[in-house]
Parts: sequence; C-alpha cells; structure tokens
Amino acid sequence: MNLHDWIDELSDVLDVDTDLDEGLVLDLARVAAHNVARPAAPITTYLLGFAAGSQDADPERLEALAARVQLLADGWDRPAGAPDPDDVDDVVPDDSWVDHTGDAFEEE
Repeated sequence: MNLHDWIDELSDVLDVDTDLDEGLVLDLARVAAHNVARPAAPITTYLLGFAAGSQDADPERLEALAARVQLLADGWDRPAGAPDPDDVDDVVPDDSWVDHTGDAFEEE
C-alpha cells in the first residue's frame, strides 16, 4: 500500500471528501519537527487541519494558513532541547538552618 492508497482509505474511514496536498502537509511537518521539536510535527499538522476545517478553508486558504504556520516554525527561536525560559535556574540559598515552623505561605 502506498501513501495515496492510505490517504484514500483513511478519508473513507473518516468520511471526509478532500483533495489533500500531502506535499504541503509533509513539508510543514518536516519544518516543525526540525525547527521546534519532533512531537511538534503531528500536532502542527493536526492543528492546521483543525483550523482549515473550522474555517471551511478552500485550498487557497489552506495554503495561506500553512504559510503562516511555516513562518512561525522557520522563525522559532527555541529549538528542541532548549530550556524553557519559564524554568528559572536561580540559585536557591541554603536556609536549612532556619526554623520555618509556623511560617505561612501564600499560594499563587
């Protein structure tokens, strides 16, 4: 079975009638996987499909959406493995000698 057969069978199972531009989807998945992280590939293509479906996008609109996503992925400045900027690596002082019994803490 080749990719086109898979797409035809999958479309039947999902009850969708579409002319899929698999090259566009695969290119977008590759860019997301390389510039963001491997798991970004299926998530990116899923969200593109979701956006296209929710906007009843024609092929031209789908290409425009994909171009916007590709620009985002191409300019992604946090490559896979980069630390999350929200994870602060500040040094925590050792205050183990302080008695914190009875201290009250505010929850955020």
